[in-house]
Amino acid sequence: MDVKLEESWKTLLKDEFDKEYFKYLTTFVREQYKTKKIYPPASLIFNALNLCSFDNVKVVILGQDPYHGYNQANGLSFSVNDGIPIPPSLQNIYKEIKSDIGVTVPKSGNLQRWAKQGVLLLNATLTVQAGIANSHQGYGWEEFTDAIVKVVSEQKEHVVFILWGSYAQKKGAVIDESKHLILNSPHPSPFSADRGFFGSKPFSKTNEYLTKHKLNPINW
Repeated sequence: MDVKLEESWKTLLKDEFDKEYFKYLTTFVREQYKTKKIYPPASLIFNALNLCSFDNVKVVILGQDPYHGYNQANGLSFSVNDGIPIPPSLQNIYKEIKSDIGVTVPKSGNLQRWAKQGVLLLNATLTVQAGIANSHQGYGWEEFTDAIVKVVSEQKEHVVFILWGSYAQKKGAVIDESKHLILNSPHPSPFSADRGFFGSKPFSKTNEYLTKHKLNPINW
């Protein structure tokens, strides 16, 4: 997997690269890209880390795996490329932003602007086969992204972890609540958004916490 990784993450995660699971994962993913249609493009596998260095992380939003539709995935959880129709979960996220803080809903679903402000948009699984949701689960990505969550929890303070749905909440079990803010709610999917995602106000709560700890709020 010849993908450039931002230097701060490369240093912090270097021990992972020598572990057997990561060697297996690398072999598996490389072969998948050679033989099948895989998303996101190989150059964007680590986009979440490359756009948001460790030092800049203020917020972590955990997703499950990349979109598997044509040209949707860009390496950031919940985000799609410019010009791609906004998926239902992200439409609901935008609705909650408007309700919570009054921001006009953007026309683009590309969340790079969040990443560049310190929002780590991390999927648990970083690759997927076209048309087959969750197809790369269980090959090692989860262990790698667990290590990312753990290092943020252990080595930073006053990070907001936004955990939507049971999958993200289980993955967040390693987070130290004594020095970080954890915001749990149902997933923004149309199947669950009405069960408590709408009205949960994660965006105003995030900015209030960041401001309280003398960190710049996010321009959602």
